[in-house]
This record gives sequence, structure tokens and C-alpha cells, in this order.
Amino acid sequence: MKDCRRRAGSGGALAVLLLSLVVAGCSAGAGAPSTSPSPPPSATPRGVPLTQAEAVARVLAQDPRFSGIGPADANLIGQSAWYEVTAAVVGWRVTVTIGWGDCQAGCIGRHSWDYDVDASGVVTLVEERGDPLVDGTEGSPGAGGGVPPVAIPADGGPWIVGLAHAGPVCPVERIPPDPACADRLVVGAGITIRDTDGRVVSQAVTSPDGTFLAAVPAGGSYIVEAGPVEGLLGTPGPFEVVVGDGAAAWAGADLAYDTGIR
Repeated sequence: MKDCRRRAGSGGALAVLLLSLVVAGCSAGAGAPSTSPSPPPSATPRGVPLTQAEAVARVLAQDPRFSGIGPADANLIGQSAWYEVTAAVVGWRVTVTIGWGDCQAGCIGRHSWDYDVDASGVVTLVEERGDPLVDGTEGSPGAGGGVPPVAIPADGGPWIVGLAHAGPVCPVERIPPDPACADRLVVGAGITIRDTDGRVVSQAVTSPDGTFLAAVPAGGSYIVEAGPVEGLLGTPGPFEVVVGDGAAAWAGADLAYDTGIR
């Protein structure tokens, strides 16, 4: 009996010792650093996309003819150049339009450029469309379908050139048009050119053939104001023209007065 009790006691002590070793080993394992690979670092955040204003600025810098062009304004009568912005798949779509020829009635001719500007600021010309446009070194098309009504000097400009005319001349419109009923030229009309801040930058008076030629300080957007003329009931309202940069660059302005004949 004694021997059995001694063997049981020895076995119990050994079991306790083994259990202590197992617990110690587990505790050490729990405190050891993990050998599994660390999770990959997160991707570098992309830059903040351009704002609408920043996208427009990048597009307007693409062509000197775009200098000074403002947003489309439905309340501005006679606006001859404007830009429009819409959200693209990535970034912005900016459309620039330049018009000419009786823009008080919606412009006879128009030319447009569509640009995409991505989030990083890269500008891409997507499409160019519209009526033929005179090369930027010569300015935008003017009265007469792209041919200026007066000779443009080789230097001293850019220039704003125009033709003032009044109609109707006959009380009834005739089809085909009667040459005798064509608009008459307006002589002696005072023309004032202002910059987009309202400052007067040039003035002129229409000559006996109804034309005027006025120099402006640089390429960009200007407001043309026609003065009233005695005997004519309707005076053209102010409207915007855009001229390219260059000593011989020019932009046309069509001034349609109303005779009041009906």
C-alpha cells in the first residue's frame, strides 16, 4: 500500500510539472511576435480633381482667341462668344463658341470647340465644328462673311471693324428681295468700345460707307456700343466681340439700326 501511494504521489507530481511546462509554453507563444506577413500599405491617395473654374482656365489658355471669353449668359443680348461647362465621365467637358454676324439675333455664323479636362488637368480637344473660321492671326470673321468691310492695317491693332446699316427700307418684304429695299448705310454713328470692366478703350464714328475701324489694346473680349442716330427709331444694344491677339488681328461687328418703317 505504501509503495502504491508513493508511485501515485510521484505520478501526480510529474503531471503537475508537465502541465506547468505546457502552460508556460503557451504563454510564451502568445507573447511572441507573429510571423505572418504584414498587410500591404494602402494606395497613395489621388490628387483632388480640378474645380470647374480651373478646368475652364486651362481650356481658355489653349487659343489666344479665347482670351477674355465669359460663360454663356441668356440675359446678355448680342453675346458673340461664350463657354459652357458640363461634367464629363472623368473631369469636365468645356465647350467654347465664337459667333459673328448679327449676334443680336443669334449670330449668323458659329464655330465651337469641345475640350475634355481630366482630374489631373490634361486638356484634350475632342471635337471642332461649325462654320469656317478665319485663321486666328487674322481674327474672327466679320461683316461680309469673313471679309472685313474695310482694309485692315498690317499693324497698330488688334482691330474691331464693323458696318452700320438700317432697315427695313420698304414697308413690305418682297420675295425675291428687291435690291431697292436693301438696308441703307448709317453714317455718323458714334461707336464706343469698352473692356469687360466697363472702361472705354476706343471710339470711332461710322464713315460715309457705314463702316468703322477701332484699335483695341490687346486680344480679348470687348463690348461694342452704338450711339443713337437722328431719324432712326431703333439703336443696336451693346454686344460682345472677341478679337485675337496680334497687330493685324481683327473682329467684326454688325450694327443693325431700325428705321421704324412697317
